[in-house]
Amino acid sequence: MKHKFQLLSPHILIMHAEHETDRPILAAILGERRTLLLDAGNSPAHAELFRKELSEYGYRQPDMIALTHWHWDHTFGLSAWDLPTVAHEGTAEALTRLSGLDWSDEGLEGLAVQGIISDESILHIRKEYGSHRTIRFMKPDIVFADKITIDLGGITCELNHVGGDHSADSCVLYVKEDNVLFLGDALGPSVYGGPRQYSSTGFLKLLNLAYKYDAQWYVESHGVPMSGTEFRADLASWERLARVVDVFGQDRERVVLEMKTYLKLEELPKDLQQGVEYFIAGTK
Repeated sequence: MKHKFQLLSPHILIMHAEHETDRPILAAILGERRTLLLDAGNSPAHAELFRKELSEYGYRQPDMIALTHWHWDHTFGLSAWDLPTVAHEGTAEALTRLSGLDWSDEGLEGLAVQGIISDESILHIRKEYGSHRTIRFMKPDIVFADKITIDLGGITCELNHVGGDHSADSCVLYVKEDNVLFLGDALGPSVYGGPRQYSSTGFLKLLNLAYKYDAQWYVESHGVPMSGTEFRADLASWERLARVVDVFGQDRERVVLEMKTYLKLEELPKDLQQGVEYFIAGTK
């Protein structure tokens, strides 16, 4: 697979997501005095690839790391960097719990049964690490509860805790001078501990928060960067769906009818059909 890198703005270099092993976007935010790495990668191999790319571009290597949330694909590369790490207190607590777990093939099956990871995560971890895997956990050095501002020298990064269905510790990172908002996976559904679901009210709250930034670029960890206009257009049908579920709750037939009418379609696209199930599950 050809890895895709992009200078998103004057101070931000990203490595795009790879879905084969669930590698999220990694970003280097380049200040005058230091470089901040957003998320650590899903493995040392993922981390090393980005490190080499930064070197080839001639950019300063990261001096510190900020984590969006605790999930394995965002944190298992921490040991490859061994840098001061900033994280929400919930992320720090989760990583402490993970460090004592068994990540062998047999252990992975048990973790899925416990709802700590998903069956999909097992497939991705096996493909990323192979059969012989040693996963070393690093504890965050700087832990915050609500928000924290990081001065990189001429570039200001604001890491804000927003929570949400995907992970209670989810944070967004706003790069003020470049007007770029990294959303992590905050707008995603829950993925561990049972069927995937969204709270329609919670989703709308997070979406409204994201819109308030009025960012030039919106970056979701497993998507592609979007301009503000593209982001609003991409989320318009999901916003409408959430509002419909807020009104009609578990009345699936009415929800589907309202969405078909709104979109002027005879049949909802597969992603929205799935979205209907996620949001209805979130009303229970």
